[in-house]
Amino acid sequence: MRLFPCLILLAVFPFPGCAHSPDAVCSLPAASPHSAEVAVVSSPEPIGLDPAKAPLASGNGGSDGEATGAKEGTGAPSDPAASSGTSASSDSASADYGDNVDVVEEEAGGAAKAGIPDPLEPFNRAMFHFNDKLYFWVLKPVAQGYKAVVPEVARVGVKNFFTNIAFPVRFVNCLLQANIGGAARELGRFALNTVGGFGGLFDPASHPDVDLAKQDEDFGQTLGVYGVGQGFYINWPVLGPSSPRDTLGFVGDFFLYPITYYYSDSWVVSGALRGGEKVNDVSLRIGDYESLKEAAIDPYVAIRDAYVQYRFNKVKDKGGSPPPSEGVEKPPRP
Repeated sequence: MRLFPCLILLAVFPFPGCAHSPDAVCSLPAASPHSAEVAVVSSPEPIGLDPAKAPLASGNGGSDGEATGAKEGTGAPSDPAASSGTSASSDSASADYGDNVDVVEEEAGGAAKAGIPDPLEPFNRAMFHFNDKLYFWVLKPVAQGYKAVVPEVARVGVKNFFTNIAFPVRFVNCLLQANIGGAARELGRFALNTVGGFGGLFDPASHPDVDLAKQDEDFGQTLGVYGVGQGFYINWPVLGPSSPRDTLGFVGDFFLYPITYYYSDSWVVSGALRGGEKVNDVSLRIGDYESLKEAAIDPYVAIRDAYVQYRFNKVKDKGGSPPPSEGVEKPPRP
């Protein structure tokens, strides 16, 4: 019986000594399944460690970059196609109008805002100031004197007459744009106003019961319909805002305008008729240009942008009356 306790002591004695051994594991507590997570969360972030590349301890099964992006609220994992969505859409928008060389931006309301380069801005500004002085020093005083002498009903009749004479410009451009309905309306309008309007002095075709609206077509617009871009902005002396496309269109309309051939042997008479048409037109809208100029911070930029947007909408709507939400009135010219 005395040997039994001794054997027990000899059997138990070596184990307390092994607990001090570096290689012993018998005294370590069992590892908790959450101990690693607690250690990672509670420990400070190492200096120089990129959080996006740090391993996620929650073990959600996703990749490190995806989990970090989701944890930080950045949304789904980065997708090259998705990340380039904005640039792709803007590139496609530019491509739609790239052939026209028009710069088109989308406004907050979804409407298209057009613009073109202005590499000749110093020249254009000089011509703008020239036309501005020409208006205030010559054209406006003459128009005011003409307005004081000629009653409004007569001046409206003169405007109707010149509008009726310009029928070939609108009719031919309707045909060039394959706008057969517009060409038919122009033909009926010309016949009715010439016969029933005493040579075009009156405009019975615009009466609501008749509703033969004028088709405001021109050759510059026709070129735009066929994909010719405006190119860049030009402000011509006397003629005012334009572009290479619209300048070429002006030349085409010039040869379609019957007044060009009135007294063709005398450019003085033809020029006088055109000058009289311009004075009569200005006498009916004195104050429009002044109002725009006073309201604009930079009148040059305001008139340029209004002109470009007006021409863009005319091409887009193929000369018809643009919808009220999208239409831009023709900017007043000095």
